Amino acid sequence: MAILPIRRAGDPVLREKAKRVRVIDSSIHKLIEDMWDTMYDAPGVGLAAPQIGVPLRVIVIDVPGHERIALVNPEIVKRSGERRVDEGCLSVPGFRGEITRSVKVVAKGIDPATGKEVRIKAENDLLAQALEHEIDHINGILYIDYLPGPDALIPLEDAPEVRR
Repeated sequence: MAILPIRRAGDPVLREKAKRVRVIDSSIHKLIEDMWDTMYDAPGVGLAAPQIGVPLRVIVIDVPGHERIALVNPEIVKRSGERRVDEGCLSVPGFRGEITRSVKVVAKGIDPATGKEVRIKAENDLLAQALEHEIDHINGILYIDYLPGPDALIPLEDAPEVRR
């Protein structure tokens, strides 16, 4: 497998709405393996295909306390509540910001291992935040879009980085 360069804010691929995957074949399985390798190397807890320059609707997430998740054509089907979270992004290195995310999230997508639709429910945890964050990526949205302006970005400096 391969560790690929992570695209940074300003790269046009990060602002495109990614294309639906029509067939889950060996190229999609290889893409997912490369995404795992790239995400763990970064290190991060989630990665969307556009972050490595591939405009397809594929995400991977691995947060503590949950099984790792790869989803093809994911979407949020339900969300409720609001909470403030500290968020960062592998495509916006060296910064974090405080944004509003949902308390409860239900996402659906295709499990690439089985080809079957799955639903993932998360509440008030990093998984809920990561699902929204990564699905935003495949819709051309970055967490910095939720900030009131560039002044709201906080440099990490010596603080531990929160990355997705």
